[in-house]
Amino acid sequence: MRVTKKRAGRVAAIAAAAGLTLAACGGGDIKDSASGGSTSGADCGEMNMAINPWVGYEASAYVVGQVAETKLGCTVNYKDLKEGISWQGFANGDVDVVIENWGHPALEKQYIDDQGVAVDLGSQGNEGIIGWYIPPWLADAHPDIVDNWENLNNYASDFATAETGDKGQLLDGDPSFVTNDEALVQNLDLNFEVVFAGSEPALIQAFRKAEDNQEFLIGYFYEPQWFLDEVPLVKVDLPPYEEGCDADPATVACDYPPYALNKVASTEFMDSGSPAATLVKNFTWTNEDQSSVAKAIAGDGMSPEDAAQEWIDANSDAVDAWLQGT
Repeated sequence: MRVTKKRAGRVAAIAAAAGLTLAACGGGDIKDSASGGSTSGADCGEMNMAINPWVGYEASAYVVGQVAETKLGCTVNYKDLKEGISWQGFANGDVDVVIENWGHPALEKQYIDDQGVAVDLGSQGNEGIIGWYIPPWLADAHPDIVDNWENLNNYASDFATAETGDKGQLLDGDPSFVTNDEALVQNLDLNFEVVFAGSEPALIQAFRKAEDNQEFLIGYFYEPQWFLDEVPLVKVDLPPYEEGCDADPATVACDYPPYALNKVASTEFMDSGSPAATLVKNFTWTNEDQSSVAKAIAGDGMSPEDAAQEWIDANSDAVDAWLQGT
């Protein structure tokens, strides 16, 4: 991740995640900027935006943040946090917005239903898919892997690494990501072992290398994801998802569900009168929109601010719609 002037100190924020110190939205005396402003005339104040560790999330967060800053005069604080830690911030006022939520029913029950410190703001437009993917060369050479997960054990030795011995490697990304993979391997009786690459960039580089060198690799991956335009990974068919088949994490033996990604914000933030609250509620865009900004950041090396602003400048109609009622 690049460090920008608004991202300085993020490492410290992660290390002290349980005791975050930045002020919650609403504190401050920020006037409307010259380039735009709240139609209500209300001061925006500060908005604390969680940044979860994948570039698609970062793309959504910075687009909303740039609009909040340049059009509404807000001060936006970006905080690098894992998914679960982000939700803790709703309770103590240190996080105002999680712009891309991938499920988490237990967290929703705790912070929305039981504590009432957060609210579900509905879809942000992205449709999420999680699954097991292989590089396109491998799908072409061995289509039976794609068509039937039961054939995976026939190739376990081909997927094996020095770390996994006689077992095949199933490569996951960041350990904090939503994953059922260890249970799936066990419950599907696969001769595989889950190994964590450690981050989204490491996972991407592993798939890029496997395609370039025609190496066997199967791993956890997801959409929307800009890298799929560079290397069109192929999803492996797992036992189809049915409602409730993943209710018990220990016994799950089915594919991941489709995710209608949603926005979650603190109740205090939404009740603050900040025009940024209306902006977040109105925000919606497509998988293609997100991937274009994510590619600019991770693929082309642009700063998150510049990549976001480039998209904003090219999509004024969408931005105007988000600002309605602010």
